[in-house]
Amino acid sequence: MVKHQPLQVYERQLCLSCLTGIYGCRWKRYQRSHDDSTKWECSWFLLLCCSFLLLLVWSYFWLEARNDYNEFNWLLYNRSAVWKDGTVPILTTTLTGLTYTAFLMILALCHIALGQQLNLYWIHKFYFPQIVVLAILLTTITGVVSIDDFWQDEWDIVIISLQFTGPFLHIGALAAVTALGWFIAGQVLRVERSRLQVVTLVIYVSVLLVLYLVPLFISSPCIMDRSKLGPRPAVIGRRGAPMLAPEHTIMSFSKALQQKVTALEADVTISLDGVPFLMRDRTLRRTTNVDKLFPGRQDHDASFFNWTEIRSLNAGLWFLRDDPYWTVQYMSEKDRKRTANQTVCSLAELLRLAARTNRSVIFSLRRPPPQHPRHQLWVSDALKVIQRSSILPEQVMWTPDWYRKKVRAAVPLLQQTSDEKLPVAELKERGISTLTLHYSQARAQDIRQFSGSNVSVNVYPVNEPWLYSLMWCSGVQSVSSDAPHILKKVPNPIWIMSADEYGLIWITSDLISVAIVIGIFIFQNYHLIRWKMSGMRSYNPEQIMLSAVVRRPSRDVNFMKEKLIFSEINNGIGSTDELSMYTGNGLDVYARDDIMMPALHASKL
Repeated sequence: MVKHQPLQVYERQLCLSCLTGIYGCRWKRYQRSHDDSTKWECSWFLLLCCSFLLLLVWSYFWLEARNDYNEFNWLLYNRSAVWKDGTVPILTTTLTGLTYTAFLMILALCHIALGQQLNLYWIHKFYFPQIVVLAILLTTITGVVSIDDFWQDEWDIVIISLQFTGPFLHIGALAAVTALGWFIAGQVLRVERSRLQVVTLVIYVSVLLVLYLVPLFISSPCIMDRSKLGPRPAVIGRRGAPMLAPEHTIMSFSKALQQKVTALEADVTISLDGVPFLMRDRTLRRTTNVDKLFPGRQDHDASFFNWTEIRSLNAGLWFLRDDPYWTVQYMSEKDRKRTANQTVCSLAELLRLAARTNRSVIFSLRRPPPQHPRHQLWVSDALKVIQRSSILPEQVMWTPDWYRKKVRAAVPLLQQTSDEKLPVAELKERGISTLTLHYSQARAQDIRQFSGSNVSVNVYPVNEPWLYSLMWCSGVQSVSSDAPHILKKVPNPIWIMSADEYGLIWITSDLISVAIVIGIFIFQNYHLIRWKMSGMRSYNPEQIMLSAVVRRPSRDVNFMKEKLIFSEINNGIGSTDELSMYTGNGLDVYARDDIMMPALHASKL
């Protein structure tokens, strides 16, 4: 009579089952493998790492480019003549791809830590995850190339933002690479020595050394003594408050004044009959209903409409329809009705509003096309409006370089402003007292030089608190913003620290990292030694012979173990302890049902 006994009792490993199941669809115990990953699997893991890192940089770019989302959409409009928020699909796909690749990265690293083979799953004979990762990589590369061609100047935001985020990114990168030491130590210490492991260790140590020394090259205006921090920069309402109301309308400028701006900024165009009015675009198509009132003329230059025609247009309905800043949902019913009745604003109306509220005005003046009747008189038209208004001349900041001497002679008290970065001597010669610069041109050392020569610096566009804090620490006197309601909530720079404080943080972080890395390697080596010693005590000759077999595919290994079970049963082994020895040493393990089947078959024989 044959006595039936369970050949082995298995311990449930739910965590390992989930890891191998999700990453490689290997839910059953016998499907797992401690074999070394193949070159194909290592190549795909390297591709996964590259995709994740590239997506991380791409995501950082779009996170910091939030300051200029409206500029990006405006560029898209100029190319397609259709207003749409192009950032939504980009952000959605970027976030989805980053989440997916990060999830696969975590699973892969867990496989490495547990000594499992990196066998990425496949579906219906098509390598679905690999195709997705490759598609994500190619899409991201295409996006980078497209932005470099379409919006090349925006890459400056990455360099500028690193001045603000650099110290914190350094600490985050140091923490990540330090934690990676656990996986590196496991691979270097637990596996037989090879050239690849030596190269891996050298690369890891080199990266650590680079991160330890990176703060030597980090420079930020916010690393300064608090006593040297200048006054809070004034905020200028750029086209009013275009996030709260339609740009270049009286409502928009009124909203900006409610946010305590010190000045109002506008773009001025001359109409066919010589009336200066406020318009950013070359045409009236985006911000008015010109296509309904004047069909066929929506693509005509805005300056070829007379003031009566321009005044009849509605300049608010587009804001409610397109919702360019996603703020319409927060508007009250009263503000929505007021928005729907806005008209195009003239320069004279803006000057009257500024004079009544004691605010300054800064504007850029667009010259009409050569065939325009006011092509030679455009500067005179603007000067006449200024002279006839009740605003004080010193409250008007004149930006156009055309006929500057003529303008200074006609209205000497106007504040001469330039948007061109010139040497201090030339600025003094031209009588320019204020520079209006894009934030990419505003370097801290240049700002200090201009301020020392009594030349004020105004920076545009500044819509994010981090950029405002950076400009504040750099010493600018004012910023032009589409979001004065946001900057109003920034009473102090987001962060500021002295060089000594940053040095202390730097040294402390490096020392902690060194201690953790050394501790990881010692801990891993100690447990490796204990594991080897305990393994040698439990080995028997048969197990050692089985371990010495050259690694084979899982199917061959399963067949080999089945033969071993048959032979041992025929030799009379009835102890579960004896048979369990053959399932160790890195080979695949059968589930209880899989082991019992050969035993039952043998008993029938």
